[in-house]
Amino acid sequence: MDVTQASRECSAVLEEIGDAVVCDRDFLEEVLVGVVGRGHVLLEDVPGTGKTLTARSVATALGLSFSRIQFTPDLLPTDVTGTHVFDERDRSFEFNEGPLFANIVLADEINRAPPKTQAALLEAMEEGQVTVDGETRPLPDPFFVIATQNPVEQEGTFPLPEAQVDRFLVKTSMGYPDAEGEVELLRRRASREEGSPTVSTVLEPEKIDALRQVPETVRVEADLLEYVTAVARETRTDGRVEVGVSPRGTQRLFEAARAYAALVGREYVTPDDIKRVAEPVLAHRLVLTPDATVNRVEKSAVVESVLESVPVPTLEVSESGDS
Repeated sequence: MDVTQASRECSAVLEEIGDAVVCDRDFLEEVLVGVVGRGHVLLEDVPGTGKTLTARSVATALGLSFSRIQFTPDLLPTDVTGTHVFDERDRSFEFNEGPLFANIVLADEINRAPPKTQAALLEAMEEGQVTVDGETRPLPDPFFVIATQNPVEQEGTFPLPEAQVDRFLVKTSMGYPDAEGEVELLRRRASREEGSPTVSTVLEPEKIDALRQVPETVRVEADLLEYVTAVARETRTDGRVEVGVSPRGTQRLFEAARAYAALVGREYVTPDDIKRVAEPVLAHRLVLTPDATVNRVEKSAVVESVLESVPVPTLEVSESGDS
């Protein structure tokens, strides 16, 4: 699959999901960047905005299996990964797969699970496998986690440790729909008997691996490698930041920029591609100082000021489209 075909497939997926989910296209692009960029997505939003519908629609459009896990304080690691069950017929233990054994897993309200269960999910996200009773089992390929958390209700929650937050390629939010979108939701509710818009499978499962390989072919010029590095390093010197973007975060920005370029059908990365994905890729990796937290400094504002302060390289593009 080449970049042009990948962009065409991604556009079809976005159009299909956009017909069913009332949200901005930018939000759907960020979720798809997570899929194409071989990462995971964290959605932080208030209840009732359509996060579950989005995750299910993405799975359906891509033709992948889907599983939803409702995280609660009493959720055990084996409730997620699976466990061995004794079979009395042949007097042996059989492994019953948990809900993690799906291509796309919705980890709903992930911050309500205790740290031990979060750690089990961390292995799955990072290694694509789970370990139960000392035995390691591979998860389906592709494996993609869409996790959600409520930014308002914090009672009885277990905030994700920085090491786990860093595993998410993208953190984004749907936000409230605009007035037109909310009216559309009411139209659908008024004509419920006619059936709500449904999502059809757009991309065959066997094409997913080829789609996720396309960003590896996207070119990134040397000066843009330096630009990505400079943006990440600038976050470490900002006075409002206690812990800046790690080298892993620098790599994730590079990967997301290539994935976005592939999504829009370009064979090379531009500075605008890097700027486009910088906030959803970098903001959640920052740890602000106590003073900045007290003063309600937004992490996105820090990323924005970093982008303004780092000189942007000039990218020369020939008429043929080569950089």
